[in-house]
Amino acid sequence: MAGPTTAERGARKPRPRSGGPARRPRRGGGPPGRLRLRLPGRRALLTAVVSILLLGGGVWLFYGSEWLRVDHVETSGTEVLTADEVKEVAAVPIGSPLISVDTDAIEARLVQKLPRIDSVEVVRSWPRGIGLNVIERKPVLLIAKGAKFVEVDDEGVRFATVDKAPEGVPLLKMSAARSPSLRRFGAERLLEEAVRVRGELPAKVAADTRVVTVRSYDYISLGLTRGRTVVWGSGEEGEAKARALTALMKAAPKARHFDVSAPTAPAAAGS
Repeated sequence: MAGPTTAERGARKPRPRSGGPARRPRRGGGPPGRLRLRLPGRRALLTAVVSILLLGGGVWLFYGSEWLRVDHVETSGTEVLTADEVKEVAAVPIGSPLISVDTDAIEARLVQKLPRIDSVEVVRSWPRGIGLNVIERKPVLLIAKGAKFVEVDDEGVRFATVDKAPEGVPLLKMSAARSPSLRRFGAERLLEEAVRVRGELPAKVAADTRVVTVRSYDYISLGLTRGRTVVWGSGEEGEAKARALTALMKAAPKARHFDVSAPTAPAAAGS
């Protein structure tokens, strides 16, 4: 029998390859490799316009409007310093946009120019204010300087010179001029040890202390009210010495001299 004619073979549809679906014609009828560009829809355009308007309005509100500009400064936490002293040094730019005020620069300026300030926080008080929250240094010892007194805080920082001694702050006497401790440790280290001892004292003893005398690194003594004295020794073992002194004063309330330089063997004398 004769095979199919050429026309019959051409009329047959090609079968899909085994293992995969038949190829679909390309959408759009265009030649392969050409991309169609799609323009943004109305919703996308509207969203972009609204975003631009909001951004521009926000910039104008914070920087251009008169509603959010600094018109007053408030201070808190001052005790020795006055509010006017702090405000003058702070130099807050009245009339400037509140958001543009450089709070870090104000803090740095206050701490640098007013050593009595231990720390300060400058905060924006919306919509039109600046707050200066001050923490002042507290003196724990005084150093006589002629007729005046230098205040020393609990970190050993000399931060102010005053005409009148603050009440309840003991006077520091450095009598270590001929002591080898001065050459070995230096005056600053001996000052730090005196501050350390002052911080370790029991509350009642601290309230009664009038003089702290440093003769050497290992010999620090206290002058209390009613003519009483305490030999503290070095600044080491402060907690143990504080406990020993408290117990000793209870056991010998009329004693005038106490020695806790060796806290395991404290001694009291005089009456």
